[in-house]
Amino acid sequence: MVSRNGRWNMTDLKGGLLPRLLTKSEADSFFTFLERGNWLIFQDVFLQFLVYEESKKRGQNLFYLLKHLHVSTFMETIWLYFWSEHDPYLLTVDLIINEQNDLESRVLENPTFKKEVFSKLEFKLQDFLSMNHILFPYVVDGEVKIAGQALHHFEDLHKRIMLGKRLYTILFGDDERLKMIEKWEISAPHTGSRMDYWPHIFNHIDEETPSRLLKTRIKSCQLLPGSTRFYSPKLIFSWKNRMHIRAGIAD
Repeated sequence: MVSRNGRWNMTDLKGGLLPRLLTKSEADSFFTFLERGNWLIFQDVFLQFLVYEESKKRGQNLFYLLKHLHVSTFMETIWLYFWSEHDPYLLTVDLIINEQNDLESRVLENPTFKKEVFSKLEFKLQDFLSMNHILFPYVVDGEVKIAGQALHHFEDLHKRIMLGKRLYTILFGDDERLKMIEKWEISAPHTGSRMDYWPHIFNHIDEETPSRLLKTRIKSCQLLPGSTRFYSPKLIFSWKNRMHIRAGIAD
């Protein structure tokens, strides 16, 4: 179970608001930063879960394979403990710690991202204005609700780890809400557009008149009468696929 925050941020870069603040070069740098971080996490975690799935199928411990997949010794040890003790909280927390430390060394300390992303005013503003949220949508009585938290001080490793722990509590601390979140994830479209969960505010088709001046369009999470919805494109139409070099080669 994951939020779709990364994909939403990516499409925001081509949406109705951020392109007014960012140059095409800056938007591309922001996307590359988001894409690289997501790819690195997926490369590492997906392989771990494949080994775990195969271990369950065969009923035997296959975690010795992790080192051959370039997974850290730390996570191999944690998986061995989980296999015997079945402690999902400890496993999740250690996955969070492992992936955030990996991001720290391969993304946060990357000189290019430091120069082209983290030093930019726009990156600092999204933290100051609480614009970056990790969200878990779900439906109650036909209305989409959202659980989650704002991500502050992204460059602080400890704060990212603590945020991951809080998100775990939000997601798994309420069984009924977890079921509703799972139901939404299975049934809702996966386009990357914010229209997926707030169609009354966002549209993947641009309703705006070209060069129109910005004006207040929303109040209390509702569009003002006569206002057009905000443009939030689908990910597939926003960015082309990127090829990545394995971690440790170009990072």
